[in-house]
Amino acid sequence: MKNKVTIQQIADLTGMSKFAVSRALSGKPGVSASTREMIVRMAGQLGYFKQKDRVPLALARPETGEPVASGEGEPLQGTILVLFQSVRYQNRSSVYWGPIFDGVSARLNECNLNVMTLTEPSGDTIFQLLNPVALKGIITLGMVSTQILLDIKRLGIPVLMIDHVDPALPCDTIYTDNFTSMRELVVKLISQGRRRFQFVGDIYYAHSFQERWLAFRSALEEYGLPHEQNPELISKEDLYKVIPRFLQEEALPEVFVCVNDITATVVLNACSELGISIPAQVGVTGFDNNYPDTLPPLTTVHVDKELLGRRAVDKLLWRIQNPHSQIEKTLIYAEPIFRESV
Repeated sequence: MKNKVTIQQIADLTGMSKFAVSRALSGKPGVSASTREMIVRMAGQLGYFKQKDRVPLALARPETGEPVASGEGEPLQGTILVLFQSVRYQNRSSVYWGPIFDGVSARLNECNLNVMTLTEPSGDTIFQLLNPVALKGIITLGMVSTQILLDIKRLGIPVLMIDHVDPALPCDTIYTDNFTSMRELVVKLISQGRRRFQFVGDIYYAHSFQERWLAFRSALEEYGLPHEQNPELISKEDLYKVIPRFLQEEALPEVFVCVNDITATVVLNACSELGISIPAQVGVTGFDNNYPDTLPPLTTVHVDKELLGRRAVDKLLWRIQNPHSQIEKTLIYAEPIFRESV
């Protein structure tokens, strides 16, 4: 290939040796986790994983090994793996991930497909437990480490990610339309006369959080509103410490726009403890609609979590039958819901 990305190019751009780059990309020991992450991300941005070790993902006729054409043959049978990276935050009892898994499971049952779940796997665990021949596809929920994604890539089967993207594994993704929905929320607040805002939440934690932050900034810029963001409120600092300090030391905005409902409840609780009235003194908004029973009731954005799961299954089944089509990012609109917290 004329424009083929080489290990030497990746080494030159990262400042690493070819040996380190080779071991990082092959998943072998000998490089630190941070170095491996940096190398893999650079390789992904250059398009390395789109050209190397491509494994055909088409269904095959058992008698000939030839791929089945799109839409041809009998209904798909087999097992779909659902991967939870973190047993603590991403699990079936989570108010966010639980309904998404319910949607995945319900749709797979309707399609007469088996579902298998795996949580916090190591690379060895994947290869010991999983038989790529028996699996038809994998759905990942939320953030998954780059190393695990590289291990999954070697299985050579279709993958769909929900609410995550990583250049190490180019594949279909499905998201809430974070940008459109957050922007609509902020524009509505502006139309009601609000002019002073502070965004709250670790914008570096997830791709969806970055999109919500960018939508917030976009709305303010379009309407010519000056904005001086407190950097601590959008950093990786402990919000349980940052929020009370901010409330005691800084001038209140008109609205705290929070990256999700969990963050919003931290703000609500801190305001309550310090005797700050909501919404009389400050408004608070969230995102996800996970906690409808907060006091005061929280203005938020309703994410149809079960629909995310169901559509993820539909997209994965389409991908199995259309392995050579360009990868797609599917966005599902989420509707702002205005309640008493503003």
